[in-house]
Amino acid sequence: MSKWVYSFGEGKAEGRAEMKNLLGGKGANLAEMSNLGLPVPPGFTITTEVCTWFYANGRKYPDTLRDEVARALAEVERIVGAKFGDPVNPLLVSVRSGARASMPGMMDTVLNLGLTDVTVEGLAKRSGDPRFAYDSYRRFIQMFGNVVLGVDHHHFEEVLEDHKRDRGFSYDTELAAADWQAVIAGYKETVKRELGRPFPQDPQEQLWGAIGAVFGSWMNQRAITYRKLHDIPADWGTAVNVQAMVFGNMGDDCATGVAFTRNPSTGENKFYGEYLINAQGEDVVAGIRTPQHLTIAGKEANGSTLPAMEESMPEVFRQLDAVRLKLERHYRDMQDIEFTVQQSKLYMLQTRTGKRTAAAALKIACDMVGEGLIDEKTAVLRIEPKSLDQLLHPTLDPKAKRTVIAKGLPASPGAASGKVVFTAEEAERLAEMGESVILCRVETSPEDIHGMHAARGILTTRGGMTSHAAVVARGMGRACVAGAGELRIDYKTGVMMVRDVRVKAHDLVTIDGSTGEVMLGAVPTIQPELSGDFASLMAWADKHRRMKVRTNAETPLDARTAVKFGAEGIGLCRTEHMFFEEDRIIAVREMILADNEAGRRTALAKIEPMQRRDFVELFKIMAGLPVTIRLLDPPLHEFLPNTEQEMAEVAKAAGMDIQKVQHRALQLHEANPMLGHRGCRLGISYPEIYEMQARAIFEAAVEVFKQTGETVIPEIMIPLVGTKKELDILKGVVDRVAGEVAQATGRKIDYLVGTMIELPRAALQAREIAKTAEFFSFGTNDLTQTTFGISRDDAGAFLPDYQRAGIFEHDPFVTLDTDGVGELVRIAAERGRETRSAIKLGICGEHGGDPSSIYFCEKVGLDYVSCSPYRVPIARLAAAQAAILGEQRASEA
Repeated sequence: MSKWVYSFGEGKAEGRAEMKNLLGGKGANLAEMSNLGLPVPPGFTITTEVCTWFYANGRKYPDTLRDEVARALAEVERIVGAKFGDPVNPLLVSVRSGARASMPGMMDTVLNLGLTDVTVEGLAKRSGDPRFAYDSYRRFIQMFGNVVLGVDHHHFEEVLEDHKRDRGFSYDTELAAADWQAVIAGYKETVKRELGRPFPQDPQEQLWGAIGAVFGSWMNQRAITYRKLHDIPADWGTAVNVQAMVFGNMGDDCATGVAFTRNPSTGENKFYGEYLINAQGEDVVAGIRTPQHLTIAGKEANGSTLPAMEESMPEVFRQLDAVRLKLERHYRDMQDIEFTVQQSKLYMLQTRTGKRTAAAALKIACDMVGEGLIDEKTAVLRIEPKSLDQLLHPTLDPKAKRTVIAKGLPASPGAASGKVVFTAEEAERLAEMGESVILCRVETSPEDIHGMHAARGILTTRGGMTSHAAVVARGMGRACVAGAGELRIDYKTGVMMVRDVRVKAHDLVTIDGSTGEVMLGAVPTIQPELSGDFASLMAWADKHRRMKVRTNAETPLDARTAVKFGAEGIGLCRTEHMFFEEDRIIAVREMILADNEAGRRTALAKIEPMQRRDFVELFKIMAGLPVTIRLLDPPLHEFLPNTEQEMAEVAKAAGMDIQKVQHRALQLHEANPMLGHRGCRLGISYPEIYEMQARAIFEAAVEVFKQTGETVIPEIMIPLVGTKKELDILKGVVDRVAGEVAQATGRKIDYLVGTMIELPRAALQAREIAKTAEFFSFGTNDLTQTTFGISRDDAGAFLPDYQRAGIFEHDPFVTLDTDGVGELVRIAAERGRETRSAIKLGICGEHGGDPSSIYFCEKVGLDYVSCSPYRVPIARLAAAQAAILGEQRASEA
């Protein structure tokens, strides 16, 4: 029989850390902390399997669940010495979500559950503090009313603000017990007015309502958006954690806080966090009050005058610091912890692997190797490859003039400039139009997730270093300045003000998430320097990876950038990109307009020296590394002008009538150019084009050898081959030209001729094609188009619908479709090797820089991946991780 509920508390637990898939991250770690003997309030976890059952069975629960919950709740009552729903000594609980992957702020939480008109009186008497009891009750009504009953939180805020205004109060702390009673009455009236029924007074109804709300929140829009952004499958489900309440709001010997065992922005091995005296957990993360720092060092570094916990609660701080060290040694990773202090006693409410910036992740991983906590392979596996993007983009130029108008907390490093927007929806709208935006909010909430993702940076006027804005921005790699309290945002007028400065919607601002500065206008940036921890990690990655990493490049700038980032060659040089240069497009057009071979050769003779210079420069930059050059691929009409003025310029340069130009453009027009006269088909029709390109390549290789002594072995790639005969004919052209150049220069040239596998037929005929081809490069952009029958340029109109409907889990042009396109890659690799065992195999589509696709390439045994220059470090790391994980799987088998 299935077990649906796992208990923890009193120094023991039925679960453990390895049961994360079943208990969720929070539940597994609560169990682990209990087993470690840490002070964890008792409770129980309802498993993720219940969530799966819930959605598979029309939102119903397994038959035995209620009995298991009742037994687990009775055990909590025994440990705490209080009874759920008891009017004299009531047990109160929190109900929280806990998916196996951390999703901070995405799903729902309810605190102080079990309070009713009757039990609140018992809590007031037992605590001796009526104000605390009624404050807890009003918090519960507001949270339960919003999360479970669906009453919008602004209704509750209006009641509270009206009461404060009537009483002349500015802060919640000014309200006495009688005030909270009046607010509670207003809250209950609000619930009755909005729902037509009173606020529930049965604790069991409250409990099951909250459990249902947590399971229901797994499918709310913000959770769905977060899962999509972070590739978390919907079928994982969430667990529900029910835990005895401890109170940080019972007086000045109580507190609540959030901490990281190391600095999540920089990675420094320093205790980092915030706390609030006389508060509950949501007060810290919601940014309702400005938190205080845990350590004196943190307080001084941020210029705070508020006492640090190290000063105000030195004994509790000492205990917390000991817990921090114990947890980090146990988990061997930086931890994000939540705690409450009730009447000077410390309680641990959560630990999880802490989200961190890419720079912090690098430092923590490298430091932990140095400290002997982890080995090099573990360090390599610790870094999310895509997060390296955060390190590969510009920061503010320190010499640039800047007009600083405000300063907040440096919540997530990096710099960003953009137009000011005040709503998530506007951020998304402008971003879709290609605009850079800075999302400016008083404070962010989980509903803003889509706008935060669309924005280049995030600015809030409230909240601390562990606020929602800060945590989410760090996870996304967005620059963030939080708690810029000098700023005032007026959503109604669309204005942000600070002293005499008014910043309107769509004005340009710059934020620096490393310093907390907010500046007017766009401030220039500089490129990052990659060294230190980055170099160490990349060296470890290179040591443990099998696949080579090349780049897609045809300009000197791209090639140099890629080499700086560790590229081991060029996997795709798209020669057509060179044809669009201003100094040669006219000659290219002359060649296209020529109506005979002689005319084409005359124009090609003008282009050849330009192409040769291109290849000389690339070969020099790559300094003996392999360079794969794809011969001309796109249909010719792409090079022809569109406007009448451009056509007149071409006609004049070519010495022909404009009508002839227009007629030729009409002749070359194709209904479906992606499947038309392109790739090797151009080479078959006009072999002189490929002759010219081959000659330029071979002459460049000879010239580079003469200049530098470096031997270049070019890899010449024939595109869009579907039959062996096409490749045979065009390889014959390349071989003939190679012989002519060798004879003319007196130097024999080594080279390879291969093809791009981008048609399903080519993949299926790989056994035959490999008789001629010395390498295959999988052009997965076109292979995806031709396998699915989907145009990449037009797919944006319906792909989101397919993803929402669950037809595609990912955009197949971003992450390789391993079932279909991947199967063709596997077939081609296997059949190609059957014919030619040493055939070189690589991938050069956009998928070459996608970590998930790279894992697949490792499984198939490709020799290299090729990607854009800025994705080279990402590919190096992903290739290493794929190799290490492959070794681990093999050893487990």
